[in-house]
Amino acid sequence: MWNPAKKSFGAGIPHGNIPYDDGLRTITVSKDELEPEVKIPLPPTNVHASEVREDYVVLSWDEPDPRGKEPLSYYIEKSIAGTDSWQMTNLDIPVNSTTFAIFDLDKGKSYCFRVRSVNKYGVSEPSAPSSNISLGKKIAPLPPPSQVLAFRDTSTSVVVHWSKPKEDQEQLLGYYVYSKEVGTEEWETVNNKPLQSHEFTVPGLKTGKEYVFCVKAVNEAGVGDSSPESDAIVVRQAISRPSPPRGFALLNCGKDNMTIGWKPPKHKGGTTILGYFLDQHDVLETDWHEVNIKPIIQRVYTVTNLDHGHFYEFRGYAMNVVGVGKVSEPSDLFKCEEWTMPEPGTKEIEVGVDEEGSIYLAFETPEVVDTSEFIWSKDYEGPPKPDRVEIISKDDKSKILLKYGTERDLGTYSVEVTDTDEDISASHVLTEEELDKLRKISHEIRNPLIELISGWNIEVLEKGEVRLWLEVEKLSPEAELHLIFNGKELSSTPTHKINFDRSRGLVELIIQDFCEDDKGTYTAQLKDGKAANQFTLALVGDDFDKLKVDADAKKREWKRRHGPHFIEQLKWKVTEECEVLLTCKAGNMKKESTFKWFMNNKARSDGQYEPKTGDGNLRIKKITKADKGIYKAVVSDDRGQDTTELDLTKEVLSASPLKVQPTADGIKIYSEVKYYTDAMKATWYHNDKRLDIGDRLKTGTTIDQIWVLILDPKESDKGKYTLELFDGQESRKLSTDLSGKAFDNALAEHPRLKQAAVVEEHRAKVVRGLPDVATIMETKTLCLTCIISGEPYPEITWYKNEKVIIFKDRYKMEVKGTVITITIENVSSEDTGKFSIYVKNKWGSETGRVTVSVYKRGEEPAELKDEPPLI
Repeated sequence: MWNPAKKSFGAGIPHGNIPYDDGLRTITVSKDELEPEVKIPLPPTNVHASEVREDYVVLSWDEPDPRGKEPLSYYIEKSIAGTDSWQMTNLDIPVNSTTFAIFDLDKGKSYCFRVRSVNKYGVSEPSAPSSNISLGKKIAPLPPPSQVLAFRDTSTSVVVHWSKPKEDQEQLLGYYVYSKEVGTEEWETVNNKPLQSHEFTVPGLKTGKEYVFCVKAVNEAGVGDSSPESDAIVVRQAISRPSPPRGFALLNCGKDNMTIGWKPPKHKGGTTILGYFLDQHDVLETDWHEVNIKPIIQRVYTVTNLDHGHFYEFRGYAMNVVGVGKVSEPSDLFKCEEWTMPEPGTKEIEVGVDEEGSIYLAFETPEVVDTSEFIWSKDYEGPPKPDRVEIISKDDKSKILLKYGTERDLGTYSVEVTDTDEDISASHVLTEEELDKLRKISHEIRNPLIELISGWNIEVLEKGEVRLWLEVEKLSPEAELHLIFNGKELSSTPTHKINFDRSRGLVELIIQDFCEDDKGTYTAQLKDGKAANQFTLALVGDDFDKLKVDADAKKREWKRRHGPHFIEQLKWKVTEECEVLLTCKAGNMKKESTFKWFMNNKARSDGQYEPKTGDGNLRIKKITKADKGIYKAVVSDDRGQDTTELDLTKEVLSASPLKVQPTADGIKIYSEVKYYTDAMKATWYHNDKRLDIGDRLKTGTTIDQIWVLILDPKESDKGKYTLELFDGQESRKLSTDLSGKAFDNALAEHPRLKQAAVVEEHRAKVVRGLPDVATIMETKTLCLTCIISGEPYPEITWYKNEKVIIFKDRYKMEVKGTVITITIENVSSEDTGKFSIYVKNKWGSETGRVTVSVYKRGEEPAELKDEPPLI
């Protein structure tokens, strides 16, 4: 792109000024002051094209001489070559410099240009025309180099060479080099500015990885096409012969031998040193003599058969896979006389446990060079075994990670750093006591536990939903929860909603319609980074049964208060006339409510419903096979719907297979039947022998279950159990095997359930007494009484709108054993709200709630206004 240059006046003199310095003072004289007086300026001279491009021309000229003192500007005119028609190009705007770029020229035409000078007195005559000038040709991108070669340099760099162009490329700005790791798609630009040379060292490559390279030429037209790729090259240190060993020292001396030590070469040639060769020289002799024929592996060697009292010097060669390197400089002179050099000092090895819980020994030194290596040894017998440790070396630090950390890892660890100016080494003795401390820290890091704040809690909500929740310490946003039910993971659904509040550490499961399918074991498995824990709740046996009763009761009560529902579920009986009568009872009905009967989902018109009492009945005068089916009664209105069903499809003696259930009292074996009457005969057998009912064996029946209970179960109770049912016409036998795993599992579960029963018996509870709603008129005295239980005696706290009540003035509390009474005198509207009593002991806690509504004298309570008519 054209960039007009500023014209200078005089050799090395800033525009318009001439400095004068006589050593004492400095005078600056304006060049304009030296110019003669000129009125109308003279025309410029030397009008020519200083730069020609495809779409513009840069025109340059010299100032008139003399130019005069007044400031000058210029007008430029153009004419098609061969004509005498001149046209102004700078649109009547004078140009203040002696350079101007002219655009909007036609390709294929030649032009002449002339320039006029302008000052405040007027315009000069035109200058002499320039020679003919035409637009230049379009600049094309340059072709790429024909060949690119890559050579090894260091462990992280490669030297790239590329061919020079066959023809001189004057417009060449330079080259860009690109690299790509083999197996990837993306090329990376290596250099930021174009390179003027034909060679570049590419840094920052990954050791051991394969790379290819290409080169592109660049000129004013842009970056050209890519060259062919180089051959792939693996990034490794370039291999060459090693430099000489250095720093020869006398470590020990006997009467006729010397122990010589030396430092490794500064440059190993990109590969491992395989050994050393030594020469010795007695100063009394002329020639050098070789000391060893086979390479010396270590950097210490004892030279023997020397003459006592003589002076010797030594030199050496290092060898790698390329060959033997150059000879070193001779050592100092050493006298062969008996003495021993003290051992040099060492740096310290760091011992600890990292963030992953791995036990490590680490050594760090800033004196390393690119070719340095950390050489570890165990008990001075060579490198530690790779199946016991992992060695990680990077930059100026090397670390040994113990894979197991057992007694086999005790001992002395030493490390030596090669290719350094100074001998750098260290050692550490790992003792049993130190290893035990490290293992303890490692275990704590690898196995942190999430802290439990509050274990599993169980609540029945207003609509009969069951809420299971627990609380742990605050967790990070990345924490994970897996809620396991009977061995399978639960996911959140509308009927089983899982809430996981990590910021509060809250785990919550809300079960909408609590039923038999929800019986079992719930386990919350928590993981937060490395920390983890799990907490289990067993909802089985009496615990489950009681919870289900509470949930069903709350659900019914909610339905009673909010919509039509069945107070009594559908059931059947045989009348004295031998008719089958199906009965049920509905509640909370209104005029618009409907009551319908169905059999196998088909409407039955012979069913009856009495609105005044809510009783429904369906009479089957003579039951036949055609009457077998699923009977259903449905009540509904705009507030909702409720259904009750009865299955009359099975035979009278239909009974489920025997089931085994551990309980708090022992082991229960039972069969579920459709119904049971005293006319039926049930007989139990153990190993085909009739059971004798006694202190340890109890039997019983309900309308839908026949059972035997084994109290205090023992090994002798193992075996086959059989139940025989007989109704006077037909007989049926059911059997199960209570042995092996079935017996062991039941026997193991029994004491846990027994303990759970003890906990439930002694847990703090609000037994009865508080109503759901208490309505009272202003100025009256309100008494709320409830009965609590628990051993030890519970702590008692009353709340109003979730704030602790302080008993003073109008608020009083009386405790008489298990009877707790709260009295509020002279009640007012301020006393309206939600009251609750919270009882707690070491076995558990419970909350009883009541809503207090205070109305003014003469008003009808809001609760009575909305109460439905009695049926």
